[in-house]
Amino acid sequence: MSNEATLHSQDLSHHGHVEHGHGNGHDGHDHHHEETFISKYVFSMDHKMIAKQFLITGIIWAIIGAFFSVLFRLQLGYPDATFPWLESMLGHWAEGGRITAEAYYALVTMHGTILVFFVLTAGLSGTFSNLLIPLQVGARDMASPFMNMLSYWFFFLASCVMMSSLFVQTGPASGGWTSYPPLSALGDASIGSKIGMDLWLVSMALFVVSSLLGSLNYISTILNMRTKGMSMTKMPLTIWAFFFTAVLGVLSFPVLLSGFILLLFDRHGGTSFYLSELFVQGKVLPNEGGSAILYQHLFWFLGHPEVYIIILPAMGMVSEILAVSSRKPIFGYLAMVGSIFAITILAFLVWAHHMFVTGLNPFLGAFFVLLTLLIAVPSAIKVFNWITTIWRGNIRFTPASLFSIGFVSTFISGGLTGIWLGNSAIDIHLHDTYFVIAHFHIVMGVSAFFGMFAGIYHWFPKMYGRFMNQTLGFIHFWITLAGAYLIFWPMHYEGMAGMPRRYFDYSNWASFSMFEGLNQFISFVVIIVFATQLLFVFNFFYSIFKGRKLTTPNPWEATTLEWTTPINPGHGNWPGEIPEVHRWAYDYSKDGKDFIPQTVPVSPDESGH
Repeated sequence: MSNEATLHSQDLSHHGHVEHGHGNGHDGHDHHHEETFISKYVFSMDHKMIAKQFLITGIIWAIIGAFFSVLFRLQLGYPDATFPWLESMLGHWAEGGRITAEAYYALVTMHGTILVFFVLTAGLSGTFSNLLIPLQVGARDMASPFMNMLSYWFFFLASCVMMSSLFVQTGPASGGWTSYPPLSALGDASIGSKIGMDLWLVSMALFVVSSLLGSLNYISTILNMRTKGMSMTKMPLTIWAFFFTAVLGVLSFPVLLSGFILLLFDRHGGTSFYLSELFVQGKVLPNEGGSAILYQHLFWFLGHPEVYIIILPAMGMVSEILAVSSRKPIFGYLAMVGSIFAITILAFLVWAHHMFVTGLNPFLGAFFVLLTLLIAVPSAIKVFNWITTIWRGNIRFTPASLFSIGFVSTFISGGLTGIWLGNSAIDIHLHDTYFVIAHFHIVMGVSAFFGMFAGIYHWFPKMYGRFMNQTLGFIHFWITLAGAYLIFWPMHYEGMAGMPRRYFDYSNWASFSMFEGLNQFISFVVIIVFATQLLFVFNFFYSIFKGRKLTTPNPWEATTLEWTTPINPGHGNWPGEIPEVHRWAYDYSKDGKDFIPQTVPVSPDESGH
C-alpha cells in the first residue's frame, strides 16, 4: 500500500486532532486519494513537505544574503579598488566598478534583514518545527494543516515583496535592518527611504503573519496532539525548544508589527508617532510630539526575544544530536527544560540593554544590566549540560555531531562577549562598533547556522530517504568553523579600538586605516567561507537525487519517534496506528543496551535514569 496515499490532507484537517490525542490509528481513513503535483509539492498540507519548502526557500535566501555580505566586504577590504564586474552586475549602483555609498547601505540592510528573519527565523524554525513536532510527539500532522500551508505561503509572499524591492529604481531599503526612524519614516531622508522602505515594511508585515500562523499551530499541536504516553516530561528537548520558541514569537512579533504599522502611518498618514522637531534641507517639518525612541522600544521588545527565537531551536536540536552521537542520556533533562523556560521569561525583560546610549535613566540602566547578566545563568547551565553529555561518551563523529560541538564552542565564545555588552558602562564605549558585530554574528549568526547545519545533516535521511555526502560535510564543517573565528575574532579588537560599524569608507581616518590589512584578510576569508557554503548547497541538492539510499528506518540508532516511521513516510506519518510512548527520549547505554526506543515498554527490573 502506498504510504503517500493513505490519507488525504483534508481528512487530516477534519479528523487528525481527534486521533492524535488518544494515539489511535486512522483505520477509518486509509482510503486512497491520488495527489496531483500541485497538491503534493506546491500547495501541500503535509507538514514534512512544508518543512522542505521552508528549508529550500531559506537556502535560496541564505545564498542571496551571504552574497550581499561578500559584496560589501569587498568595499570594506578594498575601499579604493575598482572591480569592473561589479558594474556589470549592479549597474549604476557600482559605476566605475566601485559600490556607491547608497548601494553599500542597501546591501548591509538587506543582508541583515534576510539573514535574521528569512533564513534564521523562517528557514530554521519553520523547517524543523514543521518537520519534527508531529513526528516526535506522535501526531499525523499539525493541528491545522491548512493554516500550516498558509504560514508558508505568507512567508513566500513576504519573500516576493522583499525580492521585488531589489529591482525598484530607487533601490531597496537602506536604513539598516532595524529601520530606525527618522531615516525610515521620511521618504526624503535618503534614496533607500523611498518605495524600497515601503516594500520592506509590507514584506515584514506579511512575514509576521506567517510567523504567527506557524507559532499558533506549533503550540496547539504540542499541547493537544501528543500520542498516548507522551507526557510533557517525556518530550524530546527539541520539542520543548520549539514550544518556547513559538511562545516567544506569539508574544513578541505583534509588538513589532504594531511598530511597523505606526511607521507606515508616519510615512503616509501624516502622523508623528516617531517624528518631532525635524529640519530637512533647511525646511522645518510640521511633525511634533513624537519620539524615535518609542520605535526603538517597540523594535527591541521583539528584537531581543528574536535572538532566542533564532537560537532556541538550534539549542534543542543540538541537545538531541549530542545525546544520539555520544550514545549517552542527555545530562540534566529537567534543568535543560527549566533553562529554556528561564531564558524565555528573561528574553522579554532585557530589551533595553540595546538602548543604553539613548539617554536611558541610569537607574533603569542598572536594572537592565542585572536582568541581562541573569540570562547568563540558564545559558551556562545548558552549556555545562552539553559538555557533561558528551564527556566520556562514545562519540560518533559525523558532520551533524561536529556542527553540534561547533555550536557549543561558538555559543560559549559569543556568550562571553555578551557579558561585556550587557554592562552599561562598557557598552557605552563599545556600542555601534565592530565588537557588537563580532558578538552577535558569533552567538546568533554562526551558532544558529551551526545548529541548522547539524539539523540538516542529521534529519536529511528522514526528509529525503538518502544520506548527504559525509566527506563534503566534514570539509564544510572545518572550513566554516575556522573561517568563522578568523572573520569575527579580529573584529573584537577593531571594535575595542573604536572602529564604528556601517561606515562606507574608513580610509580617511588614520586611526582606522591601520586595520587595512586586517580588513583585507577578513574579506578574503569571507570569500572562502562563502564558496564553502556553495559546496554545502551542492551537496544538499545533489544528495536529494543521488545520495546514498537509506536501507534502515533508524540509521543513527536513535530513540525518538520520528525514526519509527517508514523510510519515506506518507502524509499521516505512520501507516497503521500511531506508536505508544513508554519512556523518555534519552535511554542510551542503559542496562547493557546501546539504545532503547521510546516505544519499548519499561520492564519491571529496569534501572531508573
